[in-house]
Amino acid sequence: YIRPASCTDEVFRSMWAEFEWENKVAITTIITDLSDFLEHIVKSTNMTCLTPYDESQTGTFLAANLYARSVFGEDALVNVSVEKKEDQSGELAGYIRIRSKTQGIALSLGDRITTVQRGVPKTQQA
Repeated sequence: YIRPASCTDEVFRSMWAEFEWENKVAITTIITDLSDFLEHIVKSTNMTCLTPYDESQTGTFLAANLYARSVFGEDALVNVSVEKKEDQSGELAGYIRIRSKTQGIALSLGDRITTVQRGVPKTQQA
């Protein structure tokens, strides 16, 4: 019921400030690469990543904004803020925040992200 869509950064920030429903999901995944994790979330949620990123960039932190619109014309905004722990595990930690005008979109998208984030992207499956 969600389709990828795009908007300007200005429109995204305006909607982010306006929308009252927020769902915050802690990142829990076996994926250890920042760009692989972002790509997995984008594909699994059927959203558009509005933040340009270069997979060749190395770092320990990634922040990105995602956007989609439901078949009913409702906007769904997502902010991914994830860091790679600098310990032996190399695990990812952080939060995914979802905002929308309606509670239903925020909750259902949060449930979807909670379910899919633990999975392994197809590129890493044996």
